Amino acid sequence: MATTSENPKATIPEIPKAKSGSLPSIVKAYWLPAILFSASMFFQLVALPRSFPPSHYDVLGIKTYSSIEQVNEAYEHLSSNWKTDSEPSSTLDMIKIQYAFELLSNPIWKRDYDIFSIDEYLHVMEKVKEKYSSASFSDINLPLLKPTSFESDHVFDAISSDNFISKLQNSSALLVQVYSVGSSRCAQFSSLWKRIASLLDGIANTGMIDIRDLKLATYLSEKKYTGAPFYRNGVPSLLAFPPGCKTSDCIVRYTGELSVDAVTDWFATTILSLPRISYYSRDTLAQSFLGKGSRHKVKVIYASKTGQRATPFVRQVAKDYWSYASFAFTVYNEEESIFWSNTFGVEEAPAIVILRDPGVKPLVYHGSINNSRLIDIMEQNKHQVLPQLRSVTSMELGCDPKGYSRAGNDTTVWYCAVLIGRQSTELHKMRETMRRVQEMLSDGENVNQVDQYQSAMSALKEKRLTFAWVDGEAQKRFCLFYVNVEESFDTCGPRRDITDVPRLFLVRYKRNDTEANKINEKNSMNMFATIASKDVDPTSQLVALYKGLDEAPQIIQWISETVKDGDSRDLPFHRTSTPELVAEDVDPIWSKGREQIISSSRGMKQRLENIPERIHDVMEDPRFGPMLLLGALMSFGFIYLRRNQSIKSSQTNTEGDERPKMRRRRPNSHKKQDAAPSITDMQPPNAFQMPFTDSDSD
Repeated sequence: MATTSENPKATIPEIPKAKSGSLPSIVKAYWLPAILFSASMFFQLVALPRSFPPSHYDVLGIKTYSSIEQVNEAYEHLSSNWKTDSEPSSTLDMIKIQYAFELLSNPIWKRDYDIFSIDEYLHVMEKVKEKYSSASFSDINLPLLKPTSFESDHVFDAISSDNFISKLQNSSALLVQVYSVGSSRCAQFSSLWKRIASLLDGIANTGMIDIRDLKLATYLSEKKYTGAPFYRNGVPSLLAFPPGCKTSDCIVRYTGELSVDAVTDWFATTILSLPRISYYSRDTLAQSFLGKGSRHKVKVIYASKTGQRATPFVRQVAKDYWSYASFAFTVYNEEESIFWSNTFGVEEAPAIVILRDPGVKPLVYHGSINNSRLIDIMEQNKHQVLPQLRSVTSMELGCDPKGYSRAGNDTTVWYCAVLIGRQSTELHKMRETMRRVQEMLSDGENVNQVDQYQSAMSALKEKRLTFAWVDGEAQKRFCLFYVNVEESFDTCGPRRDITDVPRLFLVRYKRNDTEANKINEKNSMNMFATIASKDVDPTSQLVALYKGLDEAPQIIQWISETVKDGDSRDLPFHRTSTPELVAEDVDPIWSKGREQIISSSRGMKQRLENIPERIHDVMEDPRFGPMLLLGALMSFGFIYLRRNQSIKSSQTNTEGDERPKMRRRRPNSHKKQDAAPSITDMQPPNAFQMPFTDSDSD
């Protein structure tokens, strides 16, 4: 004991007691359970009651799904009490009872309310409550609701459970309207639906489904957490089946405004991935559209009188002919009629203006134009007067050695007169000359009397001769292949000097399938020759380069003589590999949109659009509150156990660290005093040095 009192370091330390945590540390530790508990209480006490207001059956004091007879009895009982009760019911309560009675006593409204939770007349009750809140019930004009009949002649393209599967077999998109014969909204929307169906004619299929077809209407409806069917926005409900959609999983539901413009724009953009066509004013048309548009494309300007968005079939045509033409809309005003008349020849709207080449007179088509008429106009005018030879037009123009002539597959020899050069003033002048050459040969004027011109005229009339031009800068490899001269860099590739020299050459194509087969048979015995011949063009080519004056008569004479020589002489059959034309257009953004939607996982955009609906559905699920409460309790218990374990472990570590230290000090001191020397020691503690003498005799 004396030793303990004299040496305080030798005393055994006391075990520290766990200190009670401060309030900030407790809040920091239990913030997650607190948030979950608060959210569960808010959901159970506030959100859930708002999501489940009293039904109209509760207002009448009867069970849900009671019959119409029970509804009438309950209403008669309540209405009789209004006169006998000493404390009469308030006007608002009587309005609710009257509304519930009128709604549930109508068989059609009751069916829609019981099965699909459709109650589209709530706004009527709210207006009456606001108007007569301080008045007597006797002042209210009854009935509150007026039945509406949806006439049967408004129904067309009816879809039922029997023909629904056959409607989906078509590869076209489908827009469906689910309607009810007792709905006033459906009756008001009927005329708009006719207009929508007419605008989509030829672009997509349309149909109408009566909600009385419970099997089909339930299949197409949305489902609550209990599995009960419902239509979130009531009826009419518009459902879209994208191309390739065969089940309800890929249905896209329309939730916007019920107008012709809004519905057609949504369907064309979201479902069909059609481009929007921009409007331009008089001032921005030349600068933003004509000046910045692709030079190789035909310009199509639609002069509108109403300013409405482009109809779906116009947008479909714009998408189909995107490689050939650029489309624009503009508003035609009477105040600017002189400008439109002098510049484009537009006398009235609606009208379509086609600009095919700079300096060429515009083509104007007045009046309303339907889908088939617009396609015919585009098919006739999709090329420029002197068309550009591009990757998308070479086959169609008959200027591709892998293809055939415009005259047909049976034609053996045909020709292409190609003007090539960089975009410059010289090229534009030469293009005008070639357009004049083409026009003179087509009309036959001033050359009809000259015999030497007949070969070119006949070839052009028989579609064995084609005129075109090529951008030598964009198609450098193609240009160098045909313009094989020393000064070819004046024509092909990027501009190196101020000199731009457009050149004209004529290609003679000869297709001989028999000769090509013989060459292939010879090469079939040689593996390397077979591999090399895979990329060889099946059509033989001979190229003639024009070196004369840039005058139309001289060019016509040269073309005619070359064609005559190519038709009369048996020139050798020589095949080669022609460089491919480079695509000059990048795929537009709208072409990468969804063409087909096969599953409900349609992408991030569609998921983001569905977030508000999902939140609304969760707020109506009574299981969500108990789940939050369970999460709060589990997280609280987990945190509580972790905190207690950490306190106990700290106490155990403190006690365990002190005792081993004391035990190690005592035996270590004893071992140093009594332990025997080891051979591994550098010098034993009892070792000494023996004395040595200097002499061996000692």
